[in-house]
Amino acid sequence: MGLFIASLNSGSNGNCYYIGNKEEAVLIDAGISCRETEIRMKRLGLLMNSVKAIFVSHEHTDHISGIPVLSKKYQLPVYISGNTYKGARLAIEKHLIKPLCSKQSVNIGSLSINAFSKFHDAADPYSFTVSGNGVTIGVFTDIGRCCDQLSYHFSICHAAFLEANFDVDMLQNGSYPYHLKKRISGGNGHLSNKEALELFCTKRPGFMSHLILSHLSKNNNNPQLVQDLFEAHAGPIRIIVASRYEETSVFEVVNTVEAKREMRKQMPQQKPVQLSIF
Repeated sequence: MGLFIASLNSGSNGNCYYIGNKEEAVLIDAGISCRETEIRMKRLGLLMNSVKAIFVSHEHTDHISGIPVLSKKYQLPVYISGNTYKGARLAIEKHLIKPLCSKQSVNIGSLSINAFSKFHDAADPYSFTVSGNGVTIGVFTDIGRCCDQLSYHFSICHAAFLEANFDVDMLQNGSYPYHLKKRISGGNGHLSNKEALELFCTKRPGFMSHLILSHLSKNNNNPQLVQDLFEAHAGPIRIIVASRYEETSVFEVVNTVEAKREMRKQMPQQKPVQLSIF
């Protein structure tokens, strides 16, 4: 048994990522409405009462807009750093606000959620890994540039949500004003297809099974272009491009080494047969 993952939405119009086991789950960000979160989880066969907490990456609206209603309705604790909370100005019930800081590990049931700092134009932005059942999942979006921490955490993931926000040529030749192009590509904005691919090719572990490419720009990228680009280098790794309009499927991510070990344990032990020589 591993972990189940899904993108409920991914893009500048809203971001929400589900990670859990059969008993408990967490949401990384909640940037779509409570109602839309409920609808999409129901379509996927996921239960809202399995969600035990929301973890907030940063204060931009596309990552937090659904949190107040979702948290209040289901009494979900919200793990958020002090500076992010100040910048977000979220109406969250006080007893549901839980402090979060870089390099902190939080246990939610049998899940372990780890936060670490990233480059992005926000007050105190974090990326996350979620571990359980011998599996580690990464959520790496809204990243201005790769750093040692990102490289390390990516290298231990069995699956990851990885930003591939823009194609360099499409951004440079597109209609965005210069200041916005500079903000996106200037080291504290978003990760390009090229940068994401370099991270994938150089730091992915041999046991990685799924890569969900996330937070694609509507105007400066193309899902098929991204799919083809990464599949050319993926080998046996399954490549999924998360949509800004709908949820992905639910994917089960397992630790194949642990799974094989467990299978061997469950196999009936055959007693040696002694053969008569007469």
